[in-house]
Amino acid sequence: MSFMRMMRAVGGAVVAGALLFGSAPTALADQIRDDQWPLKSFDAESVWKASTGKGVTVAVIDVPVNGNHPDLTGSVLPGKDIENGGPANHQDQDNHGTSMASVIAGHGHGAGGSEGVKGIAPGAKILPVGMPSADEISDPNSGGLAEALKYAVDNGASVINMSIGQSYVSEDVKQAISYANKKDVLLVAATGNSGSEIDPLAASPGLLAVGAVDKAGQVWQDSNYGPQTMLTAPGVHIRSAAASKPYRLADGTSDATAYVSGAAALLRSKFPNLTAGQIANRLVKTAALPPGQENLKLPDPHYGYGIIRPYSALTNDLPAGSKNGPLSVSKDAPSGGEDGSNAPGASSSGGDQASEQKGSGLGVGAIVSIAAGVLVVVAIIVIIAVRSKNRRNGPPSGGPGGYGGPGGPGFAQQQLGPYPQQPGPYQQQPSAPGSYPPAPPTQPPGQ
Repeated sequence: MSFMRMMRAVGGAVVAGALLFGSAPTALADQIRDDQWPLKSFDAESVWKASTGKGVTVAVIDVPVNGNHPDLTGSVLPGKDIENGGPANHQDQDNHGTSMASVIAGHGHGAGGSEGVKGIAPGAKILPVGMPSADEISDPNSGGLAEALKYAVDNGASVINMSIGQSYVSEDVKQAISYANKKDVLLVAATGNSGSEIDPLAASPGLLAVGAVDKAGQVWQDSNYGPQTMLTAPGVHIRSAAASKPYRLADGTSDATAYVSGAAALLRSKFPNLTAGQIANRLVKTAALPPGQENLKLPDPHYGYGIIRPYSALTNDLPAGSKNGPLSVSKDAPSGGEDGSNAPGASSSGGDQASEQKGSGLGVGAIVSIAAGVLVVVAIIVIIAVRSKNRRNGPPSGGPGGYGGPGGPGFAQQQLGPYPQQPGPYQQQPSAPGSYPPAPPTQPPGQ
C-alpha cells in the first residue's frame, strides 16, 4: 500500500471532484479562485495586509511536491526525499503534498496572481520532505518520520505541517518531536479522516492537532476527534493544486491542517519573537465557534477551542503568554534552548525580573524618586482619560460582524453555506468554562 493511499484512508484528503486541466480557459481559471471559499471566509485580502508569511519556511512532511506548478513556482525549496534520496520538489504523480503546499503558500498565476490557487500565506516558502512508503512508516524500527522531522528542523522550518496519519508513534518519533519542541518549531498535525478516535500522531504531546469544518462551520462528519483536538479549520470542498493534473477538489483534515500551518506562518512572520507555544496561543485565543455551538465546554473533542480566525490572530491585542502556551510539551522535551535558556520571545519569570532589579545598582533614593515620578504621570493620565470620557457622545461603533466580530474580518458570510452573521464575535473559546487560557480584557473595536 502506497503512502498516498494510507493518507487517503487515514490522514489525507478524500477527493471530492474531478481534476481540472491546465489548458482550461480564463473563465475556468477564475472559477478555481472562486472555489476557494476559505479565502473569502478568512477575508484573505485583509489578512494579507497584516502578513503574507514572508520570511517563514513551512516544512511539508508528505509525498514530494511539484515545485514547477505555476501556482507554486519560486516558493518551493529543493527539500529532501527521505525514501528515495535527492530533492523532493519534482513530484508529478501523487498529488497530496502539492495540494498541501498550495493551501499553505500558493501564490496563483496570471496578472497579479489573480488566477489559480492562492494559499493563506502566499509569501511563505515550502520545504518539502518526502516520506517513505506506508509499510516502512508503520514499522516500529523505521526512522522515516523521525528523520523527516529532524531534517525539517535543521533546515530552517519554523512550522511543520503533517497532514499524514500514523498508527504507531515510535520512540524515535517521540524524540524527534521533542527535538522540534526544543528548537522552537511549531508542529501541526491532522486528527485523521475516519470519523473516530484521533490519530496517535496528532495525539502526541507537543503537537497542535487540527480537525475539519465545512462552510457552515460544522464539524466534517469524518473528522477524527478527541481531547487533544486543539483547533479546527476549513476542510470540506477545498480547491488546491495537484501534481499529476493542475487542480483538484477534496475533503479532509489534511487541508484543515494546512490552513492552520499557513496561519501559523502568517503569525511567525509578523511576530518573530514569539515562541511556537505563543503562536499557538494566539490561534487558540482568537478561535471561535459557529452559531448553535456557543455553549460548548472547551476544549471540545471535535472543535478544540474553535475555528481559526487568522485576521483576529494577527491584529488582536493579546498578551504573549507562557512559553509553551496551550501546547502540552512532552516530558522528554527540554524546557529551553541548548544552553537551558528560554526560547526567543519567551517571557522572563518573576524571579528573572527580580534578579535584574537587584543587579541594576539603583539606590533607595533613586527608586523613591522614580516612584514619585511614576505617580505624577499616572495622575496626569487619569485626568486626561476622565476628561476624554466626559466629552464622548457615545460608545465607538461596532466592527465587522461574522467570525471576525469587533476583532476584524474572519469567517464572513458565503454564497454557499453561509456562516450566519451576528453582531460582535461568536461565543469565544478562552472565556468559556474549562477553556484555555483566560481571555484578555475586551478592547473597543478598532484597538
